[in-house]
Order: sequence, then structure tokens, then C-alpha cells
Amino acid sequence: MAVQEMSRGTHTAACACDDCAREGHRRAVAAFLEKRDEFAAGQGLPAAVAHSLGASRQWVSDELTLSARTVADRGREAGNSWLYLFSRRAVLAVWIAAGVLLLVQVAAALGTGWSTARTAGLLAALVLAGLLTVAARAQSVRGGLLAPLVGEDNRLSTSKSVPSAWVVLTAFAGLLPALRLATSVPGPERQALYAGFALDRALPLLAVVALTSVVAVVVRRVVSVRIMGQRLQKLPADRPRGVDLLTDDAGRGSFPDAQYVLVSTVVLAYAAVSLARFPDRLPQLPWALALLVALSAAVYLAAKYAEGTRPLVLSVVRRREPGDLDAAVRPGDDIEIRGVGFVPPGAQTPEMLARLVVRIGAVHVHVPLVPVPGGFTNPSDTVLTVPVPAEVEPGRIDIQVVTAAGVESNRCIIDVAE
Repeated sequence: MAVQEMSRGTHTAACACDDCAREGHRRAVAAFLEKRDEFAAGQGLPAAVAHSLGASRQWVSDELTLSARTVADRGREAGNSWLYLFSRRAVLAVWIAAGVLLLVQVAAALGTGWSTARTAGLLAALVLAGLLTVAARAQSVRGGLLAPLVGEDNRLSTSKSVPSAWVVLTAFAGLLPALRLATSVPGPERQALYAGFALDRALPLLAVVALTSVVAVVVRRVVSVRIMGQRLQKLPADRPRGVDLLTDDAGRGSFPDAQYVLVSTVVLAYAAVSLARFPDRLPQLPWALALLVALSAAVYLAAKYAEGTRPLVLSVVRRREPGDLDAAVRPGDDIEIRGVGFVPPGAQTPEMLARLVVRIGAVHVHVPLVPVPGGFTNPSDTVLTVPVPAEVEPGRIDIQVVTAAGVESNRCIIDVAE
């Protein structure tokens, strides 16, 4: 107990350890939810703005925006701390796997005796673990072994993870016979090892490695081009998660990603079993399984070409409260912008919702956050409600939406009366 009290006492307000970062994020989220529900119930408004609906709405939105920024900052700090902790644990997991392999080899050798193949297997595991450790140390701040698998949006990339798994298996499969060749003498054994590298046997495996790697390169190019062309909206995440391999940016299950991971995992398991049974040669994949991976990769790549839409404004109307008369749009009125794609995947967090902007003529209006118990009624993916500022001159005015990803919608013209 004394040790625990001492360890807790060493933590300060500026402590950046993983426990403090997660606790700070948890407290920030709890404070935000409490404030949002309080405002949704009509409580906590200062008397200076309570008499005006527009002023109170703007004040609530500004307070929630500041609180949302605090939550986002604490979330990024917790994500960075988690990446550093994961990099250390991943290295430990690699060496634990090498130790498990040693125990399995020793247990298997009790009945049949130790062999050169078992020695080569352990040496290959140690060499691969050493190389992975060096690579992880060089990227400890970005997650160590996770760094090559994380995309530009700070999410685990399916297109990078699949070929990485194939490269690691192929590298281990190549090390096994290579180490045995180093200690073998001329004869039938050496000839058998050379035969294990025959192109006709290794061609399906090499085709799968090459195909998945090419898909990773093409997907990165497709995503970059579509973002630059404003046909795809991408927003960063706080930290990578394992579920990113099976979901889209909004956290919803994605069939193209899930089937690509599933098929690749099944075929990869077949290759690993083949390597365990015949460690003196590269895994021999049937062409049928290689074709299955190719079909799965084609579906995944086609989905990357098809995903993403630009925000589209369909119409703009004056919002009328019950009891109001129908009238033209004038400065000070609320307008309702109807369309699609205003809240892209990954922009459902309060901080990202607060970044939505509507350009009304030459005036930039931030979309106010309107809280309700459990969420927000404004903004949404299809409807935005904003006030027309007094600075807007009467006449024909352009309306344009700028999303949290920085993508601009089409222009819609409305008439503003005096």
C-alpha cells in the first residue's frame, strides 16, 4: 500500500504517463457530457443571454466548442501515450513469441531428438525478432511495430496490414532454409533445400505478396488523388485501433475491408501450416487460394475507388418557428440548409462538428451546436441551421458549406430581402 501511495504521489499535473493521459481524457469527456446535458435541459445559462434565443444558442455553442477542444486535446495526448506504450509491449510480445517457439521446439524434440531444422527455426525467429526490435525502437514515438501499418489519418490501414503480414511470413520462410544452407554440406540435403526455392513452387506465394503490396501502393495513390480533388473527405483519428481493419472512418462495419482481412487471414494460416510441415522450403500455395486473394483484393480496391462524396447543398429555406408568419429571408432569420455529406465519416465528434462553416455571401458563419440529451440536433449530415448575420447585404447571395475536412460544397443562391 505504501508503494502505491508513493507512486501516485509522484504524478503531477504535467505528467504525461499513460495512466494520467487516459484519466485526463476520461475526466474531460465526463465534464463535456455533463455540460452538454445541462445545457440541453436549459440550465446553466447566464442571465445576460437567457432573454434572447439567438444569443443563448450562440453562447451555448461557444461553451461546448471550447469544452470539445479540451476533450480533443486530452484525446490526442492519450493517443500519443498509448502509441508509446504499445511500442514497448509489441517488442515484448515478439520476444515472448520467440520464447514460445523455443518451448514448442524443446517439447517436440523430447520424442524425436534435436535436429538442424529446429536450430534453424530458432535462429530465424531470433534474427527476425531482432530486426523487428530495431525497427520498433526507431519508431517508438509513432507506435513501434505499428508505425508502418498506420495511415495518414492515424488509423490502422487495411491495405498496409495485409501485405505486411505476408512479408513477415515470407521473410521467416526464407530465413529457415537459408540458415540451413549455411551449415549444410554438399549432397542430397543441400539439393533439396535449393529445390525448395524453385520458382514453380514459390510463384503463387510471390504473386500474393506482390499483388497485396501493389494494392497498398495503388490505394494510397487513389486516396491521395481523391482528397486533393475534393472527392473524398478524410479526418484524423485520435489513435489507431484494431477495429480500424474492419470498419470505415465512422466506425461502421465495412464489407470490403472485412472480407479482404478475412480471406487474407485464412490463406495466410494455410501458408503458415504448410511452412510448419515443410520448413525446408517456401510455403506452396495452391493457385486457387492465390486467385481467391486476388478476387478479394479486387473487391477491396474497387471499393476504394467508389467511396467518398462531396458535400452537396440541395436547397436553402427560411426556418419558421410555430406561430411565425411566412416571409422572405431577412438578416437575423434562421435558414435551413438541406443536402448531403455535411458530416463526413469520422467527423461525428463535437470538435469536428464545431468546425462546420457556412459561407453566406462574404460572411463566414460557424454552425452552432444545439445540444439535446445524448447528442446534438444541429448540425447533422443532411440539415444545417444557421442565422443570417446582419452584415449580409440584401440581394442575391451565394450559400456554400465548408465541412470539417475543408471540402467546399456547391453554391446555392438565395434572395435576401431588406
